Amino acid sequence: MNWSLRACGRHGHVTYAPTEEALRERLRAETALGEAWRCLRCGDFTLGAPHGSGPAGNAPIVLRGKALRDATILRLLAVFRWGKGLLVLAAAFGIWRFRAHQDAISMAFDEDVPLLQPLADKLGWNLEESGVVHTLRTVLGAETRTLTWIVLGLLVFGSLLTTEGVGLWLLRRWGEYFAVVATSLFVPVEIYEIVEKVTWLRIVILLINLAAVLYILLSKRLFGLRGGHAAYEAERHETSLLEVETAALEASRPTRHHTAPATTD
Repeated sequence: MNWSLRACGRHGHVTYAPTEEALRERLRAETALGEAWRCLRCGDFTLGAPHGSGPAGNAPIVLRGKALRDATILRLLAVFRWGKGLLVLAAAFGIWRFRAHQDAISMAFDEDVPLLQPLADKLGWNLEESGVVHTLRTVLGAETRTLTWIVLGLLVFGSLLTTEGVGLWLLRRWGEYFAVVATSLFVPVEIYEIVEKVTWLRIVILLINLAAVLYILLSKRLFGLRGGHAAYEAERHETSLLEVETAALEASRPTRHHTAPATTD
């Protein structure tokens, strides 16, 4: 997939007119329909005036190729984090609502569960030893203070997930660090849950989180990996079409050889 063409198809081309004449001529073309400028993202020429102008060094750094693919993956991770964050916040809201009506819900539960006993007997289901019923009784019997701490913990966790999603969606450096640190902190908890009870869902979530951490660490060169921030910024600048064109101009210029003047005795 050509990520550059895909982005231009969705968001339009990005053109820029550098003030350096030689470089300007390489990015501009005259057609029967008027002037056309080369897109900084996909490299194709597009009709119309440029979107910006100025020195080549001030040209916008446009995500192209691999950088666009990386941005798409990070934004998919952001959506995943937002979805998880919304579920956690919804759980916090549900527990908070339950806390306000705990006595009434407990009474209704105690009255209604025995009504299910005849059906459970026909199905061979022992209600008293059921894990679901036991969990519900434990929750219903929890102290109000305990439920308050659970709500606060879920609110903090949901806020962290939401903040992480914002940083990843905006492609901010702090968001990438935040995602790696926050996700890594919960990996031991997820491993413990798998040890307690193995389920495919828990395994898949753990693998997704591990893959996300490794991908962000290596692709974004965090914590000094693969040259660190300096190498990451250099890679971003190298993706700019103007930087490539400037390098091509420099390479095409004839090399001047300086020779010492001849002397006569």
